[in-house]
Amino acid sequence: MPAQRIRGLQILLLAGLCACVSLHAQEPTGPIVPAASSASAASAQVTPPSKPPETQAPSSTLAAASIVVPTGTTLPLVLHNAITTRNAMPGDPVFLETVFPVLVDTHVVIPAGSYVQGEILEAKRPGKVKGRGEVRMRLNTIIMPNGYSVKFGAVPSNAGTGGGESTDKEGTITGDSDKGGDAGTVIKGTAIGAGIGAVAARSATGAGIGAGVGAAVGLAAVMLTRGPELELPRGSTLNAVLDRPLYLDSSKVNFTEPGRASELPGPPSREPVRSRSPF
Repeated sequence: MPAQRIRGLQILLLAGLCACVSLHAQEPTGPIVPAASSASAASAQVTPPSKPPETQAPSSTLAAASIVVPTGTTLPLVLHNAITTRNAMPGDPVFLETVFPVLVDTHVVIPAGSYVQGEILEAKRPGKVKGRGEVRMRLNTIIMPNGYSVKFGAVPSNAGTGGGESTDKEGTITGDSDKGGDAGTVIKGTAIGAGIGAVAARSATGAGIGAGVGAAVGLAAVMLTRGPELELPRGSTLNAVLDRPLYLDSSKVNFTEPGRASELPGPPSREPVRSRSPF
């Protein structure tokens, strides 16, 4: 074959090879994505702006919405229903009324004449030989003259009952004892027994025997009967002491007057009297 012809074939093969290489370089290396799909993908990758946080009320505004009556505040009260250990039972209601207004920062927040409700937690009758009558109560709710009511916690103190009742820091009211009356009963029995013995025997020996018998009778009378019942007559006064803060709605305690309590007469002074019944 002539050399010129071979030369021509080599040139044609080289040209074809170059064309193939050029076409391969222009082909896309990944899958073909339509223009609309690409735009959607781009928009899907855009993160929406975050929602601004909700505005919260400043703590000072929340604090201003309530008025705090601090722990240890005293509420002077008067009792509306009489209570006695003779028939008091746990769960029995107690009804009282404030007799003096309570102020916070010179503003009346609990006017006189507000009602207070509580309950008896424990009631114990006096014993026959020893022990005194006891009532333990707790105050739970206060109702203002405008009808606004709120729960609270308080225990009574300084009971003014007309007798010798006393109150401890736990809110237990303890009745008076009748030690003087018990001694009088024994002495009276001794004297009566001595007189009867002297008359019967007409001698000092008879008087001594009678005195012993009379003393025994008087002591038996003391041991077989209960001590004085705890009495809280209607009109008794109590001081309730808050044992935790009392939170009041400032919009419901806009009182412009100190209020007025019911006119209840206080209980008369009385002496403790031992029960005549052993039951």
